[in-house]
Amino acid sequence: MFDFLTEKFSSVFSRLTGQRYLTETNIAQTLEKVHEALIEADVPFSTVNAFIEQLKQEVVGKKVLTTLNPGEQFIKLVHDKLVSFLGAVPGNDQFLFNKKSTVLVMGLQGSGKTTTIGKLAHYALQTAHMRKQPAPKILCASVDYYRPAAIDQLEILANKARVSFYRAQSTDVVQAAQEIVHFFKQHEYTLLFLDTAGRLHIDNNLLAELKEINQVVQPNTTLLVLDAMTGQESLRVAQAFDQAVGFTGGILTKIDSETRAGVAFGFCFELKKPLLFVGSGEKLDELEAFHPNRMATRMLGMGDVQSLLEKAQHKIKQVDQENLEKSLKNGVFTLDDFAKQIDMMNSLGSFSQVLKYIPGVSGAGIKQEAISQGESQMKQFRAVINSMTRKERLNHRLLDGSRKQRVAKGAGVPVSVINILIDRFEQMQQFVKLVKKSGKFSPFNLR
Repeated sequence: MFDFLTEKFSSVFSRLTGQRYLTETNIAQTLEKVHEALIEADVPFSTVNAFIEQLKQEVVGKKVLTTLNPGEQFIKLVHDKLVSFLGAVPGNDQFLFNKKSTVLVMGLQGSGKTTTIGKLAHYALQTAHMRKQPAPKILCASVDYYRPAAIDQLEILANKARVSFYRAQSTDVVQAAQEIVHFFKQHEYTLLFLDTAGRLHIDNNLLAELKEINQVVQPNTTLLVLDAMTGQESLRVAQAFDQAVGFTGGILTKIDSETRAGVAFGFCFELKKPLLFVGSGEKLDELEAFHPNRMATRMLGMGDVQSLLEKAQHKIKQVDQENLEKSLKNGVFTLDDFAKQIDMMNSLGSFSQVLKYIPGVSGAGIKQEAISQGESQMKQFRAVINSMTRKERLNHRLLDGSRKQRVAKGAGVPVSVINILIDRFEQMQQFVKLVKKSGKFSPFNLR
């Protein structure tokens, strides 16, 4: 979703980095380029004008032209202003862990509302585990009697997330909501995620129904789920929900689509509401906390290592992390370890997804063809290792000519691929030996 702005900003600011002098002329030209980039990214016109005007004031106020590193100082000002417009302070999980909470989830049909509830339940459990806190006792329920099989869908998602589900006996929306809240309190759940009905568009009946549910449930937190693909139309939807019912914060879905970043800018600046999460895909673990500071850094092509490490914490099993760290500390690294490392990388997403988090890579102009070749090669490497015997994986030097022929046939690749794999693996072994000597490396240490 933010790739477009990353490419634009990287192109604009690459000429400023390292410059010892800036002039009023090239500052004005740069601001014009930033203005164009934001307009092209579908940011509302009024928001763009406010952003540029505030940035101009910052540039003059900080006297950027006279600083020792004016290019870097200017980029920092842009970064800080991006953070301000994207919400400044994240508040994404305060409602999940600190107290007993009822969370009401709203949105139009097709926004991914029901799927998002399953993701939120999964996220709450995973985050509590990562923080070594007691797992919250979670209940999912729905009063969506309009969309066929909506309640069944939520039940399936709750089972996948390994949380409780309750189906109300009443088919009256308000009575069902009362029944669900009573069940939640009676059985002493920690967290309730309540799904509500959507429509294809905003209408008075939808808003009136949501008002009644809101009054009955009296939620601690109200979340609005928005489809990022609807662009600026999502802002009008958010404004209608806010005026009629009100909500705590928003969740953007489908950010893996070709949509541009305008909706995020407009939502935070125009509504003065925080974006709490962003979602992609249908899998339960495809939900990410929205951190304005990290997102601004990523937009400027500076990567986001912290989010990548947190993603690893969520998606890579603790035992696998510990085994990899043990291998690195001991200086013993086998093809078995190499295969597990490939699997860990795959769990984080595709190469192109992971590269977005690496500083300097986003704007480096790496061609998609090269990325695809790298992904294909990793798949071949994994197939090759699978075709080896246990002894061969533990001692690759056993792989003589005849053994390589057998392995190549089993993996469906030429012998040259095995030779490349061994070369890469031996390079990794040298790195592991260096790690052992330093004794300071922990791949998943967030402290």
